Amino acid sequence: MEDSQIIELYFDRDERAISETDLKYGGFCRKLAENILTVRQDAEECVNDTYLHAWNAMPPERPSKLKGWLGRIVRNLSIDRWRRERAGKRY
Repeated sequence: MEDSQIIELYFDRDERAISETDLKYGGFCRKLAENILTVRQDAEECVNDTYLHAWNAMPPERPSKLKGWLGRIVRNLSIDRWRRERAGKRY
């Protein structure tokens, strides 16, 4: 399925948009998150959070390059999680 068709599914609020996104870019997103987090379960959670973020952000936003847009979201979520897990306690 083409990116424009996937984006239209998001705009129509069709839940197939998430499954189509996962089919086309799921491996890319998982690999990106695993490279940052190294823990598969954490990476999978970041990918799922990416789909939720895309679902909530897509109606007003219309990304021109869906792969790059998703990559930016999963990268930022993964880095934030990595920083949270490694933050030292401050006394």
